[in-house]
Amino acid sequence: MFRKTLKLSLIALITFNFLTFLSITGHSEVAKTFSRHMISAANPLAARAGLNILRDGGSAVDAAIATQLVLGLVEPQSSGIGGGAFMLHFDADSQRVQSYDGRETAPHSAKPDMFMSGGKPIPFMAAAASGLSVGVPGIMRMLELAHMHHGKLSWARLFKPAIKLAENGFTLSPRLARMLATEHILRQSPDARGYFYTDDGGTRATGTLIRNNAMAATLRKLAKQGADSFYTGSIAQGIVNTVQTAENNPGGMSLMDLSNYRAVERKPICSPYREWQICGMGPPSSGGLAVLQTLGILEKFDLSALGVQSAEAVHLIGEASALAFADRNAYVADADFVSVPINEMLTRKYLDRRAALIAPNRAGGERRHGGLTSDSTHKYTPTNDDKGLSTTHLSIIDSQGNAVSMTSSIETVFGSRLMTNGFILNNQLTDFSFYPSRDGSQVANSAAPGKRPRSSMSPTIVLDKHGKFIMAIGSPGGSRIIGFVIKNLIATLDWNMAMQAAIDLPNFLNRNGPIELEHFPEVEPLKLSLENKGHRVRIIKSASGLHGLRAIAGGLQGGADKRREGVVLSD
Repeated sequence: MFRKTLKLSLIALITFNFLTFLSITGHSEVAKTFSRHMISAANPLAARAGLNILRDGGSAVDAAIATQLVLGLVEPQSSGIGGGAFMLHFDADSQRVQSYDGRETAPHSAKPDMFMSGGKPIPFMAAAASGLSVGVPGIMRMLELAHMHHGKLSWARLFKPAIKLAENGFTLSPRLARMLATEHILRQSPDARGYFYTDDGGTRATGTLIRNNAMAATLRKLAKQGADSFYTGSIAQGIVNTVQTAENNPGGMSLMDLSNYRAVERKPICSPYREWQICGMGPPSSGGLAVLQTLGILEKFDLSALGVQSAEAVHLIGEASALAFADRNAYVADADFVSVPINEMLTRKYLDRRAALIAPNRAGGERRHGGLTSDSTHKYTPTNDDKGLSTTHLSIIDSQGNAVSMTSSIETVFGSRLMTNGFILNNQLTDFSFYPSRDGSQVANSAAPGKRPRSSMSPTIVLDKHGKFIMAIGSPGGSRIIGFVIKNLIATLDWNMAMQAAIDLPNFLNRNGPIELEHFPEVEPLKLSLENKGHRVRIIKSASGLHGLRAIAGGLQGGADKRREGVVLSD
């Protein structure tokens, strides 16, 4: 009786404290709705650029391009034309979801042991802040491909907002100023030092007006000549020179590597979840599969009956996520190079078998992969430790009902710390497994020429059972992206929360290790309850940047992550 009373008291306390948290942070607000078009993005200047494109009759893809170009300028720590992206697109006429792969590729010089030295992996930052880490940027080819399929306005028109800001200047945001103040490696790059810092190497203050004339020239060339001018000619030569002459671990990228790059339209992976259809990005991203597997496992449990962020719900979601991460780390890599058992991983029979491993009130510890048929050739490789402060996400719906969910990245904060032609180059190759083999067999996510490193980016689109658009969502956050997106999907679909309230909800996730809980004022009762179930619990300062929108009765509803600088704009 005492234990039962204690359990009920804990649940009541958790519920009370969580509702108090909602009240303090404004979650209880009535959600605003709009009826024409909407954009949610990580910076007000970028979102405004996208909204103006929508007002001019541009498509969701048009607006995504204009928004991304401005993001690369005003949020250079997170994304830009020196990086890559994944895009999901919903076509309102055909009710078809398409996915576009603009992930970076490894140059011809890449080797499975490229990040090893003396039989051991080199330190992560020594690998990341180097020429060796730079993959062939893919975002410009991807944006051009999507524009060919879905653009309405001219390609050149979409560059005007970013060119204007680059030439006339923009004010340094608080987040960018804070990151520049704590960044040390970037100051060592001559181009970056001259642009981001004062003449004496000092940090620029929030609100400082800065101009990027080199970026303006690059954008003008791209606007006039198309993506080819990025992958050949002077811009490409600048990339190659910067990579090959990097002071720390120069890389072997060549002009041929750049000219050979191709963006790919891939079939999205879609799977039912209760009454909805969830669509995500397939390999080389692990995000879509991990999200769908987690939700597929959770279909066996009635989350709506357990209550918002109850210990019981967080336990079940964490256990399902741990099982999905075990499979992710063993099987998922670039499907052009390895056989990824996508269909097998999403069958109802397999997911039910995985769900049966979950005890309702007891943690299962670190999970093993499911022993699928490709097990003989795929070896487990752990997730690289990533801070998750980089990357960005945007969600857009146009006046015709077409929608975009796009996540883009340069990997770590300020990528490789190498800058050329006004933009920063990525360090995405550190998303490959540093260990090329385990137990004498090559791991699925080992490096190879032309291969795309495994990603966790999880742009997601939700449809109803009739194929109508319901939601677009995604987030930055490294491998935590998967957990952030899962939280938001469950909060909106199972717990019927408004989009902004779902985004504001404290984050919780499990990457097949401890349950990670975002720090909020009353987190201790939830932590204690989970520990009583046998979980290791880690309190984290969240790095999410969730940006989403959904169609509801009477219009559109959006949300932007207050943990960053995001906004929702609409008419």
